[in-house]
Amino acid sequence: MSIDVKPYSDSDKSRKEQITEMFDSIAPSYDFLNHFLSLGIDILWRRKAIRMLKMQSPERVLDIATGTGDFAIEAMRMKPKEVIGLDISPGMLEVGRAKMKKKGLENLIRMELGESEKLPYPEAFADAITVGFGARNFENLEKGLSEMHRVLKPGGRAVILEPSFPRSFPMKQLFGFYFQYVLPLLGRLFSKDSHAYTYLPASVAAFPEGKDFLEICRQAGFQKTSWHPLTFGICALYLLEK
Repeated sequence: MSIDVKPYSDSDKSRKEQITEMFDSIAPSYDFLNHFLSLGIDILWRRKAIRMLKMQSPERVLDIATGTGDFAIEAMRMKPKEVIGLDISPGMLEVGRAKMKKKGLENLIRMELGESEKLPYPEAFADAITVGFGARNFENLEKGLSEMHRVLKPGGRAVILEPSFPRSFPMKQLFGFYFQYVLPLLGRLFSKDSHAYTYLPASVAAFPEGKDFLEICRQAGFQKTSWHPLTFGICALYLLEK
């Protein structure tokens, strides 16, 4: 399954190329906007996800679609021996590497260039996998999830965070208005790329949610799956186990 939403409708480039270009362009302002537009709640979502992995004490954590590495940094709470952040955007990785160096984590967190559908790692490579707001950007969702299953050790867990639309009044109406109108406006004000925060609500709307997404995860090989709505349903946490 491919999410058929592209950032630049007037471009002939592939979706993957467009997404790489988009993230390269917003990389310098990405961290600020991420926390500002979510009112900082995204930090709490990552911490909750990490708590679901911590009991297994993973030694090697793979953070796919790492961006600037916020989830990779959060994974250090589990005291792993190694964390690897993988992303297709050189611009995001550049910002991430500077962040790791500033925090003194450059020897513990490796930031690597790579694609989710062609993970450059052997089978049973990682004890745990994290994906923060990046699964909807996979070129092929099934392939990306199958690759996650392949490189995860038996008994290992993966957590995926994705924005979602609340279903109850009044959050459904309030969030819908914010997501469709306010967020793109703020994104245009603070970001060099006016398309990035228009692409965000469009890609979230096209992404399969809840039970539909869990069914795709099971088809990719994950047998134990669960779905946890967060903050009135504006975020979904998916827990997968191999």
